[in-house]
Amino acid sequence: MSQYRILVVEDDAELRRTLTEALTRSEFEVIEAFDGQDATEKIRQEQIDLVLLDVNMPRMNGLDCLKVIKDYDPSIIVIVMTAYSTIEDAVKAIKAGAYNYLAKPIKHQNVVDMVQRALDAHAMIKTMALSAPVVKLEAGEFVGHSGEMKKLFTIIYKLAKVDTSVLIRGESGTGKELVARAIHYNSSRKDQRLVSINCSAISETLFESELFGHERGAFTGAEQRQIGKFQFADGGTIFLDEIGDLSPAMQVKLLRVIQEKKFTPVGSHREVEMDVRIIAATNRNLEEMIKTGAFREDLFYRLNVIPIFLPPLRDRKEDIDNLIRHFINRFSKTHQKSIVGVTLQALEKLKEHHWPGNIRELENTIEHAFIIESSDKISAKSLPSYFSAVTPSILKKPTPSSQEPSNFGSATIELDSLDYNKFKEEAEKEFIIHALKTFNGRINQTALHAKIPKKTLLRKLQKYKINAEDFRV
Repeated sequence: MSQYRILVVEDDAELRRTLTEALTRSEFEVIEAFDGQDATEKIRQEQIDLVLLDVNMPRMNGLDCLKVIKDYDPSIIVIVMTAYSTIEDAVKAIKAGAYNYLAKPIKHQNVVDMVQRALDAHAMIKTMALSAPVVKLEAGEFVGHSGEMKKLFTIIYKLAKVDTSVLIRGESGTGKELVARAIHYNSSRKDQRLVSINCSAISETLFESELFGHERGAFTGAEQRQIGKFQFADGGTIFLDEIGDLSPAMQVKLLRVIQEKKFTPVGSHREVEMDVRIIAATNRNLEEMIKTGAFREDLFYRLNVIPIFLPPLRDRKEDIDNLIRHFINRFSKTHQKSIVGVTLQALEKLKEHHWPGNIRELENTIEHAFIIESSDKISAKSLPSYFSAVTPSILKKPTPSSQEPSNFGSATIELDSLDYNKFKEEAEKEFIIHALKTFNGRINQTALHAKIPKKTLLRKLQKYKINAEDFRV
């Protein structure tokens, strides 16, 4: 049985019956209403996730019913059904907060497919809440987390009604791409492509070609014409991750594209018009970069129309319990293991941790423990090795009764033969491995956040025979 409950609102009894049968076969729980007034009464009585809503009905029409539903609970998804001749009503419904519309006559499989897509988008917002985004809009400041889902859905609906740029700010691992996906798949562009570009992962020489495409022979190796990401995403959304890593030259080109809504492929004289929404993300302090001239102020204001801030996990440790529960539920399904929670000792260690890798690091930590744990609760011993602190005994002079080895991460030191250099190297190696895991093997991000000069990090990787690619996910 599906966890979702659907309300079918249709005054045509036969159509209402066939829609109910089709959705029930797909394992949705279905409730019926014969008009808008009946629907509003049932919504106040029942827990409803999605409403299939006819537009033309007696007593209360679909558009009036939609307004009541959204005022009561904006998190309820509404899909309107209308005759092709009144498609204008469907457009009005979309502007009023409906997720999408279906034109009659309705094919049952189309209904089921759209309902599933809508519920998937709905689930993205619930997951997005775990990032606790703070969004500044004209109406004030909204804070989204699991306890304030209505506010979070209000944010998404506001973003869905506009087509302006969004800038997502936050440290690595706070869930910036997740927020971008939730915005796109709940916007008017949801049926078009979402194209993601990591600005720090593409060399400057290839970046212009990646974004705008190139003609055959435009440069060495360009053996055929290729369209760029902007053209590929036409009608949809471009997600520019790590926008703060763009070179000044590419910032100029991007600014021109945003302003003029057209670009010229490399090696071409033709201009290509584009229709894309831009969502950008960064973990850099763009305001400081503007002061030093590393980031263009005019580009910043073009991107920063709607700013979203994702706080680091260390500043909201009260959310760790909910996050752990969320990841345990997810990994219970993917790993088919019955784990119901964490021990008090493990929870204490998780809450003491600084979480430099934020939610992504916590997710990796829980999955690591999930694989290792053999009981029904995650224990401290199943957490990654770097959660083991150095015990005071390691600094004491060994006695006949203290011959047990002491652990720091994966570094094991015999207390009767302490070797400082060996301990330091093992600890350094463990630290680098932890940092690479946190930032998914990305050299630049690891060096930046672990405060290791890039050249030093590369030298240490060679020294300890560590392959950063092993930590890519």
